Amino acid sequence: FSIAIALLLLSLMLFPQESVAAAKDGVELCLNVILPSLFPFFVLSTLCVELGLIQGLGRLLERVMYPLFRVNGACSVAFLLGIVGGYPVGARTAIELYEKGQCTKTEAERLLSFCNNSGPAFILGVVGAGIFASSTAGLWLYGAHVAASVLVGLLFRFYGARGEGACRLQSSTISVTGFAEAFTGSVKNAFYGTLNICGFVIFFTVLIRLLFLTGVITVLATGITWLLQGFGMQQSWAEGLLSGIIEMTSGVWTLRDVAGTLGNRLCMAAFILGWAGLSVHCQVLSFIGSSGL
Repeated sequence: FSIAIALLLLSLMLFPQESVAAAKDGVELCLNVILPSLFPFFVLSTLCVELGLIQGLGRLLERVMYPLFRVNGACSVAFLLGIVGGYPVGARTAIELYEKGQCTKTEAERLLSFCNNSGPAFILGVVGAGIFASSTAGLWLYGAHVAASVLVGLLFRFYGARGEGACRLQSSTISVTGFAEAFTGSVKNAFYGTLNICGFVIFFTVLIRLLFLTGVITVLATGITWLLQGFGMQQSWAEGLLSGIIEMTSGVWTLRDVAGTLGNRLCMAAFILGWAGLSVHCQVLSFIGSSGL
């Protein structure tokens, strides 16, 4: 890690203009995509938890959430916001539920496995309409994305089954906050959370640019192409795949210029959207903090 950091510092000094340009692209991405799409959902998710609105929803969906995913009904908020809010709204909501005592540690960890998803605004708008110029392609990708999330949730219903305590939510664990305090706190926390995400997006955007400029991604892509040439892997595909593994938006965006059938490009997009990128994983880790999850 020390060697890698030293090489990154050297790359920043060798390519200062390109690094600044990449950082500007990251800032533009945050202003045009991240802030408008995530900030409102962060505010609403926190309000739902702070005001105790999940109590009624939890009772309503208890009969669905527990048989399917073995989590109490209150966890439905994380699931619903996770499939409409985008990365990492669902994960952040699951962590808030656990910290507020509205789900057990096992339930929170089950939620983290399948409630962190890309939202319809990004998949339908940016990927479907922007990259594939097809609303139908966006719908297929979003449907596959949600279906995969549900299947992962069904698999992880067995996680932590041994030694599991009572999973049913007790009404006494819900502490309701006044609206004024909850609203101001939600806006402040949402803003800090969104800035946190923007920091990771900008950093990984610069990192990808430096890896291209130093030839690291090109060399790795050549190796992947050679290993998977029997499956039709091409250099441009491998470069886009590596970019998506690091940062989702950058990887998906490369599919605009990649030659290939619509089916192949959709499969690549589906993989990148499902993996989410190291940037999103770091965002979730920053929210987990010292929670022990």
